[in-house]
Amino acid sequence: MLYRKFPKAPMDLSILGFGCMRLPVFENRQIDEPKATAMIRYAIDHGVNYIDTAYPYHDGQSEPVVGRALGDGYREKVQLATKLPSWLITKREDMDKYLDEQLERLATDHIDFYLIHGLNQATWETTARLGVLEFLDDAVADGRIRYPAFSFHDALPVFKEIVDAYDWTFAQIQYNFMDEKYQAGTKGLKYAAKRGLGVVVMEPLRGGLLAKDAPGIPEILKSAPVRRTPAEWGLRWVWNHPEVTVVLSGMSAMEQVVQNIRYAEQGQPGSLSKKELAIVGRVRDEFNSRIKIPCTGCRYCMPCKNGVDIPGCFEYYNQAHIYDAKDQVSGIYSWALSGMFGGVPGFASCCLSCGECEEKCPQGLPIQKHLKDVTVYFGK
Repeated sequence: MLYRKFPKAPMDLSILGFGCMRLPVFENRQIDEPKATAMIRYAIDHGVNYIDTAYPYHDGQSEPVVGRALGDGYREKVQLATKLPSWLITKREDMDKYLDEQLERLATDHIDFYLIHGLNQATWETTARLGVLEFLDDAVADGRIRYPAFSFHDALPVFKEIVDAYDWTFAQIQYNFMDEKYQAGTKGLKYAAKRGLGVVVMEPLRGGLLAKDAPGIPEILKSAPVRRTPAEWGLRWVWNHPEVTVVLSGMSAMEQVVQNIRYAEQGQPGSLSKKELAIVGRVRDEFNSRIKIPCTGCRYCMPCKNGVDIPGCFEYYNQAHIYDAKDQVSGIYSWALSGMFGGVPGFASCCLSCGECEEKCPQGLPIQKHLKDVTVYFGK
């Protein structure tokens, strides 16, 4: 296992972190705790020392399972991260309530890295107004948490605003070779690093989409100077960035744990050659050639008075076609646009065909037609 440091924290952190959002489950969606425990402990025994969970993962099951998996002395071997559910906060007292509940669920007296979860413009404004920064100071002072951080899902200007607002230890962003310009992106990665923040990367394989043998991709990879699986290419690309400290993988099978630990042995920053990076570039171009709706994500069409997340609808529609993964992306679409992060449902079916978005679109896209296509495709 290779290790890196956050600029503002002294410990060595494994470059592979265990994300506990996709643990193995039974048909009834309950976590298969024996398998999950075996996976987590195997990872720790083989050098992983960063464990990441959150209040809502697995419908609230993840934290208690992780807490039990870290029994028998395993808690002392790891740095534990969990997150304050920002969208559930309505008053200052809620912050202490959830943190105290999480400490109990995780069977620990402190959280090493405590993140404000899923910040976007709305949740940032709400939690900041209610005193979340003072709450973090208090929780550090009384020892319940050690290092404050945040995870992020919004546009780059919002990311910069949050980075500059507080003395964070790190930011957690979605980043992979298909998302260099998505949300915080490469510019956000470098912005955070320049201001002394560490960076934890989530979705390095886009929820597994980049690990698939999608049509046309194996042929490109066969021309590479070295043989790697799609998953290894994706992880190695993220680890290649020196600004990244930890890459989270939401592993759901022991085979994935074993493979990712092996991949992490080679994850040095700057270790990919120009020829190797060119191979990743060809894969990216092949995926991008499958885009169905040429939306640039400029968001001039937003806000929609009916709540439709127009760029989001088009993003998930494109993803399903790019990665040949309708069923998987349909689930993500249903979850991500449900309004759970403090908003209202943003599904394409919420469109009432007022036409205002088309007047604002600099690309001149037939947005109403595309939204109907998305509605038919995803069923909502």
